[in-house]
Amino acid sequence: MTRPDATTSPEIATDALRRLVVDVPDFPEPGVVFKDITPVLADPVAFGLVVEALADAGRDETGQRVVDHVVGMEARGFILAAPVALALGAGLVPVRKAGKLPRATYSESYALEYGEATLELHQDALGAGDRVLLVDDVLATGGTVAATRRLVERSGAVAHAVAVLMDLSFLPGREAIGDLPLTSLMTV
Repeated sequence: MTRPDATTSPEIATDALRRLVVDVPDFPEPGVVFKDITPVLADPVAFGLVVEALADAGRDETGQRVVDHVVGMEARGFILAAPVALALGAGLVPVRKAGKLPRATYSESYALEYGEATLELHQDALGAGDRVLLVDDVLATGGTVAATRRLVERSGAVAHAVAVLMDLSFLPGREAIGDLPLTSLMTV
């Protein structure tokens, strides 16, 4: 993939998101407006722009990679994290729901609006001092990102930044991630 001009790719990626993300009212339940990103994924130019803009969160001002791994959070985060890792020349590490990883894991539980969830990371996935970019589709309450950050830190690695397609400004996601730098291509 040819890398778009770093000075324009975030703005162009944001424009593509605004044009292609579809609001689906009352999904998955009444009162919720679901942000469907599948039209972005189906458009190879838009998807490429989004991947490069997210990957920029793992680069310094000269364009050099500053992370060792990209962590993708289940499930839509996997779709984005894999090409971001490739664009950076970094490793991909999945964070999965409980019981989905086959070897020894670290586990982190966190509160949801309607209960609790648990995420897991292979204990040998990251090394001490590894720099990690966390990638997901949406930052909402911040629970998934905060739990993933704790998993990364338990493994001895360092959370470098978070990169998401969009953040929901009416929810406390930014507060939940604390001082971790956030790249969001679109704020809703």
